[in-house]
Amino acid sequence: MWNYTDKVKEHFFNPKNAGALDEANAVGEVGSITCGDALKLMMKVNPDSQVIEDAKFQTFGCGSAIASSSALTEMIIGKTVDEALAVTNRDIAEYLGGLPPEKMHCSVMGAEALRAAIADFKGEEWVDDHEEGELVCKCFGIDAAMIERAVTVNSLTTLEEVTHYTKAGGSCQTCHEKIEEVLEAVLAKTGALAPPKPHAPGTVGLDAIKPLAPKAEAAPAKLTNVQRMQKIMFAIEELRPQIQRDGGDVELVDIDGKDIYVRLTGACSGCSQSAGTMMGVQAKLVEALGEFVRVKPASLLPAGA
Repeated sequence: MWNYTDKVKEHFFNPKNAGALDEANAVGEVGSITCGDALKLMMKVNPDSQVIEDAKFQTFGCGSAIASSSALTEMIIGKTVDEALAVTNRDIAEYLGGLPPEKMHCSVMGAEALRAAIADFKGEEWVDDHEEGELVCKCFGIDAAMIERAVTVNSLTTLEEVTHYTKAGGSCQTCHEKIEEVLEAVLAKTGALAPPKPHAPGTVGLDAIKPLAPKAEAAPAKLTNVQRMQKIMFAIEELRPQIQRDGGDVELVDIDGKDIYVRLTGACSGCSQSAGTMMGVQAKLVEALGEFVRVKPASLLPAGA
C-alpha cells in the first residue's frame, strides 16, 4: 500500500465540491475512462472581475485522483482566472502534503483540466494532448507536449518519473524509447542535465516539493486469482450497507483483469449520482487491492461475456 498523507485521506473520504455545476461557464475535460482516469472540471467565473466564484468536479479514477480534484477546486475558488492559470500540479501535490510517486499523474491531470477550463472560458480552442503533438504513448493517449510540460514543471530526469507523472509507458512499454528521446531533448534545452540547486530553507519552488517516498517495507506477495477475487468480494460487501441505506444496492457481476463489472440496483440504478457511486466503489477496490482497477457498469460487458 502507498503512503498517503492525512490531507489526501481527508479529500478522498470527504471530497469538496464534487458533482455537477449547472451555472458553469468554464469547463475542462481531460483523460478517458477507457484509459482509466478522466476528470471534468467546471467553474463559474464572474465575467467582469474574472474571479472564479465556484468550482466543482466529476472524476473517474483512484483515490488520489479524487483527492487531487477536490484539492484543486479548493485552491482556485476565489482566484482570478490569471491567478489560477499559474497553479501547477506541484502546487496541488504540495496542498495535499505530497503524493506517492506512482500517483503524481493525478495532480498532472488536475492541472491539465484547469488549463482546459480556462481556455474554454476565454473562448480559445483547447485540443486534447493526443491531438496537440506527436503521440508518444498510445495506451494512455499521451503526446510529446504533455510529457514536455511534466518534465519542465516537475524537474523530471528519468523514464520512471515520467511514467509516474503522466502514465506514459506504464502499460505495453513499447514507447519507452520515444519517451527517453523527449526527456533528453527537454533536459538538453533547459540545461537541467545537472542536478538542480537546492532551495534555501523556507522557500518553495517548482522542484522544492518532492513526492512522498513509498513506505520502506517489503513489497507484498502477489495475490493469487482466488485471493484477489476474495478481496474484491469482501470490499464490495463492506460497501453494500452504506449504499443500501440510500435505498440502492451493488453486486459484483464479472472480473476481467483490471476491469471489474458491477450492477447498481434499487434507487442507485437510475440515480443522477450513480457515477459518483461507481467512483466510490472503484476507489474502495483500488485501496483494497493496492493496484489500479477500473469499475464499469455491467451494461458495458462485452457481448457473449
